[in-house]
Amino acid sequence: MTALSVVSQHAESRPIPAAPRVAVLIPCYNEEAAIEQVVRGFRASLPHADIYVYDNNSRDDTQEVARKAGAIVRVERRQGKGNVVRRMFADIDSDVYVLVDGDATYDASAAPEMIARLIEEENDMVVACRVHDTADAYRPGHQFGNAVLTGFVAWLFGKSFTDILSGYRVFSRRFVKSFPALSKGFETETELTVHALELRMPVAEIETPYGARPPGSVSKLSTYSDGLRILRLILALYKHERPLLFFAVIAFVLAVVSLGLATPVVIEWSRTGLVPRFPTAILATGIMILACLSLTAGMVLETVTRGRQELKRLMYLQVAPFHRGA
Repeated sequence: MTALSVVSQHAESRPIPAAPRVAVLIPCYNEEAAIEQVVRGFRASLPHADIYVYDNNSRDDTQEVARKAGAIVRVERRQGKGNVVRRMFADIDSDVYVLVDGDATYDASAAPEMIARLIEEENDMVVACRVHDTADAYRPGHQFGNAVLTGFVAWLFGKSFTDILSGYRVFSRRFVKSFPALSKGFETETELTVHALELRMPVAEIETPYGARPPGSVSKLSTYSDGLRILRLILALYKHERPLLFFAVIAFVLAVVSLGLATPVVIEWSRTGLVPRFPTAILATGIMILACLSLTAGMVLETVTRGRQELKRLMYLQVAPFHRGA
């Protein structure tokens, strides 16, 4: 399916089945060249929505351009997209939240279809899966990194998405007000995905066009450093959400090393009744103790994690869902 066919589908998209309060949230950093196009696009696509631009210490005229385009402009001084998302989710009160990057690469006309999917199917998150026609829009290195990270998250938490790094998503109020928002930078998309998977929220994904940045707009994403940061976040989240298996793997590795060191010592002792390599025996014993401690830590943390997940679920259930016709 080409990007043009996706556009035609969205042009014929069904109307939003109710009248929810919609907030469009646009985190920005030095997007003077693109932000006007983004704001005007969502103003045309969602004429009754409140459009918020949160500026993150831009050194250009992003704020002024966004304000003239009709956006509500606010500022987040702590650098990083994750910090901006945390602030937006905390400050804005709405029924439906549209989160989109301010670089004019995403299709604003897809928003009504995404909101309709959110409400009609009673989803908590709808992710825009990017479809591109040109290499400039989506660099091969970023595609490969996204595929690797998406596959890794699917292996750890279960497959639900094909584009976990998409910056274009629609959320329910339930999702937004139960999301802890702990990350600081571009890894926030991964955290959003894992939050939905861990609470087993109803989610959906639709294809949307993805284009190149307009002239004068420069990407802030570093393929390698941000990719490594996201990979570290996935491992950290796995340790927090699956501690028993995480520490069991460490315990297994330590136990194998310990047995490898101890086997010659035990064989020698069984033949001669002597232990000539005391340092090796002590080292093997110490490593086996560490293996047992690692397994014990995993068992304790698994209980703690279960209680934390139950609390997060209860916080999620405390927020009333939006119903059609409400």
